[in-house]
Amino acid sequence: MIEEKTVTRHVLEQAISDFMLELGIPAHLRGYQYLRSAVEMCAEDMELVGSVTKLLYPDLAKKHKTTDQKIERAIRNAIEVSWERGNGDLFEELFGYNNSEEYSRPTNSEYIAAVADHIRLEYELI
Repeated sequence: MIEEKTVTRHVLEQAISDFMLELGIPAHLRGYQYLRSAVEMCAEDMELVGSVTKLLYPDLAKKHKTTDQKIERAIRNAIEVSWERGNGDLFEELFGYNNSEEYSRPTNSEYIAAVADHIRLEYELI
């Protein structure tokens, strides 16, 4: 019999926060909160990754009482900061390339999908 792993919301939030800090996203950025929510939502439902602008950003905007344009910009800024300051080895593992000058940063949806997929695999949410 396979033992089922139960992951509480708090454990999931903590895992996402820890991983994002490891990626170099400072917690004081507004995009950090939005990105954490986006990753959590996508880890629970990967279909959202395919509709970032149509479903994910509007849902996040409602949740955080702002606009989807502000959500998108804040997440993009957090990813840019992460890409500039983050752990190159971890980027290599996650994206298949690192943050050297020869590679451009991943898009918002690529970043969210990769982090959400990593969390899903690590915590067996599949």
